[in-house]
Amino acid sequence: MEVEFLIKGLVIGFLASVPLGPVGVLCIQRTINKGRRSGLFSGMGAATVDAFFALVAALGLTFIINFIEEQQFYIQLVGGVILIVLGARIFYANPIKQIRRHRRRKNKLIEDYFSVLFLTLSNPVAIFLFVAAFAGIGIVTSKDSSLKSSFIVVGVFFGAMIWWFALTFFVNLFRKRFRLKQLWWINKIAGIIVVIFGVAAMLSVFFR
Repeated sequence: MEVEFLIKGLVIGFLASVPLGPVGVLCIQRTINKGRRSGLFSGMGAATVDAFFALVAALGLTFIINFIEEQQFYIQLVGGVILIVLGARIFYANPIKQIRRHRRRKNKLIEDYFSVLFLTLSNPVAIFLFVAAFAGIGIVTSKDSSLKSSFIVVGVFFGAMIWWFALTFFVNLFRKRFRLKQLWWINKIAGIIVVIFGVAAMLSVFFR
């Protein structure tokens, strides 16, 4: 039954999102500084890209996978630079201005969504994670199984969204307990962590 593929997709999408990488740190930081919707829309950007990567893996689009393998050096290098720049912006972000902007409703959720979407797209190596996951649980799709592939992709998206919903929900529960000084430190720590992720991504290119 196709529902089985939907459930497997849910599990894969959820588990693929759980590791607290730079996107997770960014969603937590935005939830605390801007509110839950900002963190949730950021997570939605990552979930959208995860679904796209799952589609590529499920349909076996070898020309995309081959391109990623050939250009992995440059793609990962650009991704590392993006993370460093983003981490620096978080580090120097003023929590007071972020709170005022949120209260005035000037925070654009669409910007939160697309910023994480492009950030996640800069790490297309994640496609191979889905290839391995599909092979590991016995999901094998072909050109005549587009319906099964659709259920997998939908499952991955909503599985990822379950994680981002849960993460932003629990972070938001404690959001009001943070004071400005604590928000300042959260920005500093989150910024440093994201920069470290970026530096590690760039170094891994040269020391693979």
